[in-house]
Amino acid sequence: MDIQAAPPKIAVIAIGGNALVGKDGAGTCAEQFANTRRMLKGIIEVIKAGYMPVIIHGNGPQVGNALIRVETALDRVPEMPLGVLVADTEGSMGYMIAQSLINKLRKEGLSLPVTTVLTQVIVDKNDPAMSNPTKPVGPFYTQEEALRHAENRNWKVIDDAGRGWRRVVPSPKPLEIVERETIRLLINHGVICIAAGGGGIPVYVEDDGTLEGVDAVIDKDLSATVLGREIGAQLLAILMGEEQVAINFRKPNQSFLGKITKMYAKQLLEKGEFAEGSMAPKIRAAIQFLDWGGEKVIITDTDHLLEAFLDKAGTRIIP
Repeated sequence: MDIQAAPPKIAVIAIGGNALVGKDGAGTCAEQFANTRRMLKGIIEVIKAGYMPVIIHGNGPQVGNALIRVETALDRVPEMPLGVLVADTEGSMGYMIAQSLINKLRKEGLSLPVTTVLTQVIVDKNDPAMSNPTKPVGPFYTQEEALRHAENRNWKVIDDAGRGWRRVVPSPKPLEIVERETIRLLINHGVICIAAGGGGIPVYVEDDGTLEGVDAVIDKDLSATVLGREIGAQLLAILMGEEQVAINFRKPNQSFLGKITKMYAKQLLEKGEFAEGSMAPKIRAAIQFLDWGGEKVIITDTDHLLEAFLDKAGTRIIP
């Protein structure tokens, strides 16, 4: 693509890490490759419709497995901090998505380069979340083990819904994408980017302007919104496990949402219709994207991305 040509229409597509593992799968490498190939059909159709996709993926199960490997090998190799493990999964999952997408593009006769961009995301080191860790990560422990880790490794630990004890880390708000200019340049040259995997590698800015990593996790949907703002995306697609957003989810009076306005989404959010930790962050990210000038948000599953793009399925939120 000629850099002097008109900028392409951009769609930021956020995929959950659980979507790659699958609902019933063990999350083996082969299963994740198979699930990746299956979910790419809708993305190919978005490309055919004239959008340049930027793909963001979650990494919850994958970074959890990485933390288990770290714990298992503590007596043999140096411990790796959480931010480095996020970078590791950006690379490994980016490879998985990139290879699958390249193969699919070739089968469709589409000649587009694909690359994975290791992405640092700036957070505020004074964000209130930094002093109030709430995001469970890594393996489960007995109470005795967890309290020992808390004392010896300066962790905060909690009883995770009666399933066992776990470490919790901060989840600060994303503010800026460090590699935004690189990603924008690649898009303008016709390169499909996989970026901000796992919400991005969290970093903060020191007083002298240098960057420093921090043990935290960033919500991938909020990072997708920030990235969308910084590269001028028109469309945000958030892919989840259900076809549509619902209010009164799994209750007798459950009601699915088709096309709704940003204002109505705000009203439902303020009324507490969406659960924190599941749907509320997605709706919040959608509202933020539209507040910043985005044209449309789609929330659906991987099988209905194309139909949602055509206003025939999923939940669509418009300004």
